[in-house]
Amino acid sequence: MESISTRKRIKKRWIILFALTAFISVLGLFVSPREGNFDLPNDNIYANVAWMITATIFVLMMTPGLSFFYGGMVRAKNVISTMLQSFIVMGVVSVIWVVFGFGLAFGDDWLHIIGNPVDFFMFNNVGVQNVTAAESERIATEVGGSIGLATTTIPLALFALFQMKFAIITPSLITGSFAERVRFSGYLIFMILWVIFVYCPLAHVTWHPDGLLAKWHVHDFAGGIVVHAASGVAALAGALFLGKRTNTKDSKPANVPFVLLGAALLWLGWFGFNGGSSLAADGVAVSAFLNTNTAAATAMVTWVVFDALRGHKPSAMGAAIGAVVGLVAITPCAGWVTVGQSIFISFVITLCCNLAVTWKSRTHSFDDALDVFPTHGLGGILGTVFTGIFAYSYFAKQDPDMISHNEFFWMHILALVVVCAYTFVVSYALYWLTNKMIPMRVSRHSEEIGLDRSQHDEEYGNEASTELAEDSVTDEQWFKGCE
Repeated sequence: MESISTRKRIKKRWIILFALTAFISVLGLFVSPREGNFDLPNDNIYANVAWMITATIFVLMMTPGLSFFYGGMVRAKNVISTMLQSFIVMGVVSVIWVVFGFGLAFGDDWLHIIGNPVDFFMFNNVGVQNVTAAESERIATEVGGSIGLATTTIPLALFALFQMKFAIITPSLITGSFAERVRFSGYLIFMILWVIFVYCPLAHVTWHPDGLLAKWHVHDFAGGIVVHAASGVAALAGALFLGKRTNTKDSKPANVPFVLLGAALLWLGWFGFNGGSSLAADGVAVSAFLNTNTAAATAMVTWVVFDALRGHKPSAMGAAIGAVVGLVAITPCAGWVTVGQSIFISFVITLCCNLAVTWKSRTHSFDDALDVFPTHGLGGILGTVFTGIFAYSYFAKQDPDMISHNEFFWMHILALVVVCAYTFVVSYALYWLTNKMIPMRVSRHSEEIGLDRSQHDEEYGNEASTELAEDSVTDEQWFKGCE
């Protein structure tokens, strides 16, 4: 047993380390890089193409990374089902995006809210013409050509593929909130509807040149609003709609090394997620790359030290979660802030997310199984707030007629209110609608034996069970019921 004096000495060391981390984060606000540090032309189309192909591969890798990250956190009887919920999205959303999803998000603008789904139908006219001088005028007039204004640095087909990977990982993030209790077929229906009615409109209003939020001077570098705030709020709606799990006793992570592996893949993939959002091999991409790594490192240290300061032992789970929170925190402004500001942003947001996770765990007010809202949701929201504070100078330097800093900040706050309200209401309605078609929650018996057995008739490790698989409606019985 450790003596009281030993424990006091250890705590004093954690206090010193935390104070040092806090000092460095604040110091970052007062250290400005030399003007033009990241000024680099982006007019080399072949370098841009090579980098963006690489970045697109990295972003796709994040979804399998997320499946390991989430899969390691749940109980052993639900590992396979949890991982599959992320993995299956790569297939379903890819098809939706090619058929009409890309048009909904980036097609010719309708009322500044949604794109024309007929534009780019089945990826028609999605090629390299937008960067071919002889073809650019025709594309701009014959197709939903305003997208050409947004990407003149890479071929439209590559831009569409890059954006597809964002559409894939966003609904995957939601799955952590209703882990261990959702019916797989119901989840598939909800995910399809959510991509169509939530993700695509949010991508359009934020990233299309004629989108509503773009007109408001709201900027989201790589998905603080579109990806993290939206998925976090939808996760909260799902946790509230589906209710709490039947039994959460002994809810120990099945495989902590899976969590570490998933966090590592996410960290690596995030270099494409943020660095690729420059859409060019230029200085902004380098800046985003630097800030992404710095924010993740700062957040990991902050989470572990803050946990230790509050009497918990430093843990691998804490390190993994902290790193991911840092990646989320810097996403909205990764290419537009200084490295010092990235340290401050990740430090503050990590503390907030850590406290939010603690509050949720103590109050048991809702069962967000893997803390999607307190980490991704809150991280994306606060990151957008800091974008309104720190990113203004980047845009003001490029546009002399830019709105004031005060207006810039409050437009970001207004955008958050609108996006969170829309996402929560529509997501909750989609849960309700899906539940009317197919019950989204499994039976109590299915939950007790685990979703691996009840939903997929598969087993992870030594979790063999003699129980029968799900005793509820099969797909064949459901279709007969429809008849």
